[in-house]
Amino acid sequence: MSSKRRTGKSRPRSAPPPVGRAPRSSTAEAAESERLALEFPHEREELLVQAAREWAAAGEHVRALELYDDLLAGEPAERSLIEAFRISALWDAGRVVEAREAATSLRAQHLRDGGAWNVVAEMFETAGELAEAAEWFTVAITRLMGPATPLTVEAVEQLPYEYDIETLVIGRHRVRRRLGSPHDALDGLADQLHEHRNRWQDEVTPLDRLHDPALEEQLLREQIEALKARNQQLSDEVASRRAGLARPQLMCALYWPQTEFAQLLARWPSLVDVYGDDHLAHRSQVERTLSGLSDQGGVHLAVAPGTVSGLEEFAREEGVAPDASEVRAQYAADLGQLGRAVAWPPPRNGACWCGSGRKYKKCCGNPVLT
Repeated sequence: MSSKRRTGKSRPRSAPPPVGRAPRSSTAEAAESERLALEFPHEREELLVQAAREWAAAGEHVRALELYDDLLAGEPAERSLIEAFRISALWDAGRVVEAREAATSLRAQHLRDGGAWNVVAEMFETAGELAEAAEWFTVAITRLMGPATPLTVEAVEQLPYEYDIETLVIGRHRVRRRLGSPHDALDGLADQLHEHRNRWQDEVTPLDRLHDPALEEQLLREQIEALKARNQQLSDEVASRRAGLARPQLMCALYWPQTEFAQLLARWPSLVDVYGDDHLAHRSQVERTLSGLSDQGGVHLAVAPGTVSGLEEFAREEGVAPDASEVRAQYAADLGQLGRAVAWPPPRNGACWCGSGRKYKKCCGNPVLT
């Protein structure tokens, strides 16, 4: 829950979702954490805090607050941090007056948990209460470091909670930059800590640049645009799949254009046993395969031009090896469903399915060539 860690009997962690699959919802994660808290009582506190934060992320503020209140009714090991999380949950639930009162009460305690200070300060920052956030950061640093501690990296490293102080000092710098406050000694310490943390990099971007409000707005706009683009891509894929369901089910033969064919064999040399090493022979094999299916009464035949990057992405989504034969067949079917396959046979005077630009009858449709 914080920089402090506890040891205890290990418990099985739920496996991460397959690459390319949607992660479980916050409500599912919350319910799972509550279940594990019953199974592993020695980790009950950490698991219930995790559950409460997931419930809050899902907008289930009542349940989140119930869990925090239940923990605080006992003797939690990290009471201050849990109280801070509860204050943040109250604010998110719209109970701002209660949150402020609880924050005032927490601050009146002899609070030594840097994580708790940071949670409340960031709550005010997120809510746009920048002056209050800056004050929380400043008071936290003063109390944790003490008035006699030099404002140097070396001095901070000697403190028992150096990571918490570094987080608070840099957070304070960020808020004051947004407020347009003049640079002071603690901001100078933030610069030192930032440079020290990134000392292995060839070039370190100054904090003043990273915390520039204009840059933050630009990054936010870029993130929003990227999210819109991703949503549009997903919408297009859904539309393609729906259109594919409305079309007759295609029986697709997977074809590798010449450039992709070379990349495929370079990437997985073992596939030479499947496709050979001659691209013209590969084209002929695709034509013969489709001709054979047609002779057997197959209908709705098509050629699915594949790409190495497309196969790799498809395999990642399926969580399997790209060079497995069944995956290549599934990939071809998926291309057909997405409308990325070419109906076979094309008209004799139409363009050949292989992409050569020649007429089908003078290319792959020429019996002499196949």
